[in-house]
Amino acid sequence: MEKRPFVTLEKLKEITAQYPTPFHLYDEKGIRENAKALSEAFAWNKGFKEFYAVKAAPNPYLVNILKELGCGCDCSSMTELMLAHAIGCGEGDIMFSSNDTPLDEFRYAYEIGGIINLDDFTHIEALEKSIGKIPKTICCRYNPGGVFKISNDIMDNPGDSKYGMTTEQIFEAFRVLKEKGAEEFGIHAFLASNTVTNEYYPLLAGVLFELAVKLQKETGAHIKFINLSGGIGIPYRPDQEPNDIKVIGEGVRKVYEEILVPAGMGDVALYTELGRFMTGPYGCLVTTAIHEKHIHKEYIGVDACAVNLMRPAMYGAYHHITVMGKEDQPCDHMYDVTGSLCENNDKFAIDRMLPRVDMGDLLVIHDTGAHGFAMGYNYNGKLKSAEILLHEDGSFDLIRRAETPKDYFATFDGLDIYEKLIQK
Repeated sequence: MEKRPFVTLEKLKEITAQYPTPFHLYDEKGIRENAKALSEAFAWNKGFKEFYAVKAAPNPYLVNILKELGCGCDCSSMTELMLAHAIGCGEGDIMFSSNDTPLDEFRYAYEIGGIINLDDFTHIEALEKSIGKIPKTICCRYNPGGVFKISNDIMDNPGDSKYGMTTEQIFEAFRVLKEKGAEEFGIHAFLASNTVTNEYYPLLAGVLFELAVKLQKETGAHIKFINLSGGIGIPYRPDQEPNDIKVIGEGVRKVYEEILVPAGMGDVALYTELGRFMTGPYGCLVTTAIHEKHIHKEYIGVDACAVNLMRPAMYGAYHHITVMGKEDQPCDHMYDVTGSLCENNDKFAIDRMLPRVDMGDLLVIHDTGAHGFAMGYNYNGKLKSAEILLHEDGSFDLIRRAETPKDYFATFDGLDIYEKLIQK
């Protein structure tokens, strides 16, 4: 299977004439079409809503595109809550799924109409201390422990995860919350990350639907919604088959009708909080080859680094690379593609077969539309890049400017370092 960029070399030359590399580029057309496909796949559930995982790409321009299509926001921090509120998300549009949560964040989430998803049993007391009561609508995060398998393949290890409540804890939480005034309940769980299989969501749904039936029966709590969270992945590698969201939606529907409907719970709304699936494939990091090095290995140095995309350096994640204008040339050169950080793991690719790379070539690093720019940092004094949105008609807009040295020094209050440097 071939991975092709969503942008042409001609268009990139037009963009780079105005905005220098490196930058993250996003495909508005792809984001919109994918969001519509998700909605259609779950249209059978009347209460369905996607709460986009803001952490994946916390840019209000991108989040607002999804908001226009009916999506809410999944937030995990104060600033993410503030972003969602700033673009007009109101009551019922925000899911606050946090952990180790400061009390002021519980308070703010409640004040702006967010649905609070409690990560731990002890957070009941913390929430009550924060806002003085228990909201009428509340959600609890579930962790069944053990390992999560599809057939004989281990997908992830919930038992080693810091998130969620045990089975015993969530039953007790529902009883306590109900006694304290909660009227409508939600269940949430995230059992595996970046799964590239259509089986994950239906299996997860089965676990949560069975739990919901037992919870409602044994505690008397009214289950209003079940949040299937994230976990639907994307094909980072060319040989991976993408998930089929239509097949996934149909698989969940089948389990819903097998478990919830016979239990008289056919009115339960389904929520998702996808991030990677929603925007991941519709972003790329555009960078320029600026150096080549011939020692024990062949190296191509680019003007981007792990500051712009941390995933390969952090845990060896694969991101496909296209040398623009050479898509049809043979991949007969082996390179390590590196950035300039003083860290040997600052590599976008190791022993990667590519066409011959010449200095000045534009390289597209695929699938950075989620957990790309968002994970950036300022090590070595490096500055975060710009973000650019490519519209369907071929026009493009700067949706976040590149950082400048003035931004870097701005938090040294009272020292005026930047001004002193400029004067010198």
